[in-house]
Amino acid sequence: MLDLKIWEEKIKEKRKKTQFKNFVKEFASWEVLNLYKNKWQVCRYPDSWRVKNLDNKESQNASSYFLDYDFNLDFFKNFHKLNNIVPYQYLISFWDMNENTIFADAVFWAKDCYLSFVLWREVERILYSAFVVVNCKNIINSFLVTYWSENICMSAWITNSFNIFYSKYITDSANIWFSTNLIWCQECIFCNWLQNQRYCFQNKILEKEEYFKIKKQILEKKYKFLENYIFISKNEPINYLSENINGKFNIKCSNIKDWYWLNNMENVRNWIIGFSDWWDAKNFYDCVDFWITSQNMYGCVASWNECKNIYLSTQLDKSSNIYYSYFMTNCSFCIWCIWLKNKSYCILNKQYSKEEWYNLANKIFEQMDKDWILWDFFPWSLNPFYFNDTMAYLIDDSFTKEEVVNEWYMWRDSEIKVDIPEWADIVEAKDINNFQWYDSNWDWYINSEIMKKVIIDENWNYYKIVPMEYDFLMKHQLPLPEIHWLDRIKLGFKFK
Repeated sequence: MLDLKIWEEKIKEKRKKTQFKNFVKEFASWEVLNLYKNKWQVCRYPDSWRVKNLDNKESQNASSYFLDYDFNLDFFKNFHKLNNIVPYQYLISFWDMNENTIFADAVFWAKDCYLSFVLWREVERILYSAFVVVNCKNIINSFLVTYWSENICMSAWITNSFNIFYSKYITDSANIWFSTNLIWCQECIFCNWLQNQRYCFQNKILEKEEYFKIKKQILEKKYKFLENYIFISKNEPINYLSENINGKFNIKCSNIKDWYWLNNMENVRNWIIGFSDWWDAKNFYDCVDFWITSQNMYGCVASWNECKNIYLSTQLDKSSNIYYSYFMTNCSFCIWCIWLKNKSYCILNKQYSKEEWYNLANKIFEQMDKDWILWDFFPWSLNPFYFNDTMAYLIDDSFTKEEVVNEWYMWRDSEIKVDIPEWADIVEAKDINNFQWYDSNWDWYINSEIMKKVIIDENWNYYKIVPMEYDFLMKHQLPLPEIHWLDRIKLGFKFK
C-alpha cells in the first residue's frame, strides 16, 4: 500500500504543473461532440483502426476479455493489445434506465432525447444539446444546462432557470431573452450583470406595461434572434460567491486556476465543466466533465457520480482507486482496464487477489517510472476521435491540423456524411421563411410541411425539423433554425 502512495504522489506532482493549452490538447480531445456512421450504425467513433471492435451487447461488461501483463512491452503497448480485443459500444449508455435515447451519446437516466451529448439524471425531451444534467426538461439547441431547468432554447450555462431563450450565464431566473450574467431575475431582455431584478430592458427597470410593450416589439423580429444571440455572446461570463479564482463563470468555488464553468468546487487547476451537490468536491487537476460528489481526480475525463482517487482515466461512474482505465462502473483498484462493471483488483481486465494485485501494480508502476511515462495520459495515437470534432477544438480553435496530426491525433477533412434519400425535397436555409410567417391574427405560424423537407444551410450542412422540435418552436413562438444543429451547440461555448 505504501508503494502505491509513492506512485500516486509522483502522478499528482506532474499533473499539477500542466500548461493550460497542453491540458486542453491532451484531455479535452477525449470529449467528442459529434456522431458518425460506422458499420452502418450511428456511432460516437469515426471509422478508423483505433477502435477495432464495436458491439453494443458484449461491451456492457468486458470481463471476459483479458490479458496477462507483458513486461517485455511498455505499459501503453500492453493496453494497445487489450484495446484491440475489447468491443466498444456504438453509443455510451451506462445505466439501463434510459427510454427513447437511441440517437444520443453518454446518456444516464434520460428519456426522449435526440442528437445530444452527456445527459445525466432524470432529464427529458432534450434535442440538439450537450451537458444537460439533473432534472431538466424541454431543452433544445443548448449547452450546459443544469439543476431543474426547463424550457431552454439556444442558451448556454444555465442553472435552475425557466423559460430562457437565446441567453447565457443565467442562474435562478425566469423569462429571460437575449441576456447574460443574470441571477435571481425575471422578465429581462438585453440585460447583463443584474441580480434580483425584473422588468428590465438593457439593464433599465421599466414599468410592467412598458416592459411588455417593448418585449412584444422585440420578439416580433424573429429574423434577428440568431443575430442577437451571437451579439450577446461577446459579454464575458462573471464569477460570484467565490474566492481566489481565475477562470470563466464560477459559482460557489474557492482556490481555482484555469477553468471553465464550475459549481461548488475547491482546489482546482485545469478543469472544464463540472459541478457538485455538496461542498466535499475538491482536488481536481487536469480534468474535463465531472459531476456530483467526486474528489481527488488527477488527469481524468468524464466522471458522473461518487468517484474518488482517480488517475489518468476516462468515462467513470461510482468508482475509486482507478488508474489508466476506460468506462468503469462501480469498480475499484483497477489498472489498464476497459468496460468493467462491479469489479475490483483487476489489471488488463484480469482478476487478481488483493495481494497479487498490489505486488503486480508496484512492478508495473516501477517500470513506468523508469520509462518516464508514469504520469502521462493515454498516448495520442490511442485517441479515437477527430481532434476538430472534440471539445479541445471548441475551446481553442488555434490548433492547426499540422500541429495535431504531427502528434498522431486524427483530423477530419471531409464533410460529415449524411444519408439524404434521392427523392428528398431539399430547402435552402435562406428560403425557410416560406414555411413560417404571421397569420391574419398576427399569430406566429410554422407550416408543418417543413418536417417533410431536408434543410441545407450556407455551409452545405444538412438537417431536418423533427416533431418534438416543431412542437417546441410553435409553443414558444420561435423561428426555424438557420444553421446545422451541431453549430447551434457550438455557439453555446463561444465567449470573448
